[in-house]
Amino acid sequence: MGKNRYYDADFKREAVRMVLEDGRGVREVERSLGITLGLLKCWVKALRLRDSDAGVFFTPSPTVDLAERMKQLDRENERLRRERDILKKAVAIFSTEPNRYFGS
Repeated sequence: MGKNRYYDADFKREAVRMVLEDGRGVREVERSLGITLGLLKCWVKALRLRDSDAGVFFTPSPTVDLAERMKQLDRENERLRRERDILKKAVAIFSTEPNRYFGS
């Protein structure tokens, strides 16, 4: 039989925070933390149910360094712009010179 693992409240809270505050996918966090598939989804759902019953909605903790978060988002925006520009160039190349690449 499989071994039952115990996860303390801090571990669960941090895992849920990674999904709700960092915007990471449930499966991604489960894989990175070695959690059984589907378990984190239950934790997130339980938190949302508990908070909605109490009239509280989950919000990012005030201890999040907003300046660091802005830097992180700026870096991500720059990476996405570069990827977009590369894709635009690829589309332009393939749409203007079809004979060169497809032998027609």
